[in-house]
Amino acid sequence: MKVDLKKQIDTYTASQGRFSVVTVPALQFLMIDGHGDPNTAQDYRDALTAIYPVAYKMKFFSKQELGRDYTVMPLEGLWSAEDMDAFTSARDKSRWDWTLMNLVPDWLTQEHFEEARRIVSQKGQGPAIDGLRLETFDEGLSVQTLHIGPYDDEGPVLAEMHNSFIPGESLTMSGRHHEIYLSDPRRTAPEKLRTILRQPVTVGGSVATNRQ
Repeated sequence: MKVDLKKQIDTYTASQGRFSVVTVPALQFLMIDGHGDPNTAQDYRDALTAIYPVAYKMKFFSKQELGRDYTVMPLEGLWSAEDMDAFTSARDKSRWDWTLMNLVPDWLTQEHFEEARRIVSQKGQGPAIDGLRLETFDEGLSVQTLHIGPYDDEGPVLAEMHNSFIPGESLTMSGRHHEIYLSDPRRTAPEKLRTILRQPVTVGGSVATNRQ
């Protein structure tokens, strides 16, 4: 039976128009770093061509060697800039630093990753594959919501999250902005794109109640 990890991990669901405080468990990801506008930067295209072939090769190992099939998870991204207005108002994508991510189930090991990367590299795929790594990411306490629509329409939602909801809950932003792309932009109209927007936080002042 094929496992859908999105249905097993509670934090891969969110509601539009509602900010939720959640605790994200430590999870294992393929990760690769870069900088610049994701629409135009060659680094971004190279990162995509590195992460997906390895993700599918690891799925093959899991099914063929371990007898455990699963659905490859959606692309995710960590985003940051020296000035967070680059996200919320200016939307100056040339100033963005990013880390692309793809969740890998915890029953796959560093050895599986190294072998998958070796095979993909030998085939001449993924020019940025040397920058790809397998790493556990422990995000912890976070605020998230579901955005439906074009990526460029996220700004007002993020501004409300950062400037209103988070301080209103006596929370402080503590990590990089996180997006989970539940829709494939190649097959989905911009107005129907579904994206989880997440911001790690720490408790400041009164204790916030975890809820989703």
